[in-house]
Amino acid sequence: MAENKSTAMTLDDIVFENRNKAYGAYDLRKVYRPTLTKSVLIGGAIFVLAMLSPALISLIPKEEEEQFMQEIDLMKIPPPPIDPNEPPPPPPPPIEVPKVATIKFLPPEVKKDEEVPEETPPPVVEELEKAVVADKTQEGDENAQEAIVAPEETAPVKEEVKVVEAAPVEEQIFQVVEQNPEFPGGMAALGQYLGKNLKYPAAASRANVSGRVFLTFVVNTDGSIQDIQVLKGLGFGCDEEAQRVVKGMPKWKPGKQSGRNVRVKYNLPISFVLE
Repeated sequence: MAENKSTAMTLDDIVFENRNKAYGAYDLRKVYRPTLTKSVLIGGAIFVLAMLSPALISLIPKEEEEQFMQEIDLMKIPPPPIDPNEPPPPPPPPIEVPKVATIKFLPPEVKKDEEVPEETPPPVVEELEKAVVADKTQEGDENAQEAIVAPEETAPVKEEVKVVEAAPVEEQIFQVVEQNPEFPGGMAALGQYLGKNLKYPAAASRANVSGRVFLTFVVNTDGSIQDIQVLKGLGFGCDEEAQRVVKGMPKWKPGKQSGRNVRVKYNLPISFVLE
C-alpha cells in the first residue's frame, strides 16, 4: 500500500510534502499544465481558422454575395431631389440695433471769426451720464451698447508714405579689436615678403640713409588694403618704396570684433638697413 502511494505522488506532491498547500503556490503549479494545454489548443484553432478564412469565403455562392451587397445598397438612402423651379427661402429679417443716445459736444478748434458758429452751451453732467459724447445729438436707448464709429468728415486720410533709401553708411574703422588682422602666414611670412620685394632706393644708398618708415593703412573686411599713409618717413625714396611694397601685398586675414569681420587701422614699421 505504501509502495502504490509513493508511485502515485507527483513532483508537486514531493516538493510540497509537509508544507502549507493552501497558500496558493501548490494550486498554481497543479493547474498550470492543464491551463497551458487549453491555451495552446485554443490558439492553434484560432490560427487555423484565420488561415482557412479566405478559402471558406470563396465557397459562398455568388448569388448570396450579390444579394448581400444589394441589401447594403438599399441601406444608403439618396437625398431628395432639388426642384430648380422652387424659389429660395426668404432671407432672415434684419436685426434692428437699438440706437445709442448721444449728445453733441465737439472739441474746441481754432478758426477765423467769420467761420465761428453760434456758441452752444456745453452739456451738463446729468446729460453726459445718460448719453454718449458724439458729433451730433440723437435720441436712443440709454441701455444700448456704445458703438464708436469715426465720422467720414473727421476720419483721418491715409497719406502715401514715400520710402527714402538711406545712403550707405561707411563701416566703422576700429583701432583696437578682439582679433587683429594678420598677414597670410603670420609675421614670419610678412618678414619674408618684405625681404624679397623691398628694394633699397639708390638715393638713400648714396646718402647712407637707414632707419624705419612707419606706415598706417586700413585692412578691410575682405582683407584688402587701402588708405596707405606715412606716419614717419626717412625720405630719399624710402617712403615711396615702403608704400609700393605694402600696396602690392596679398589680401590679409581681416580683423574680427564680436565674431564678425570689421575694418581695422593697422600700423606697420618697415626697416631699411644698409649691408
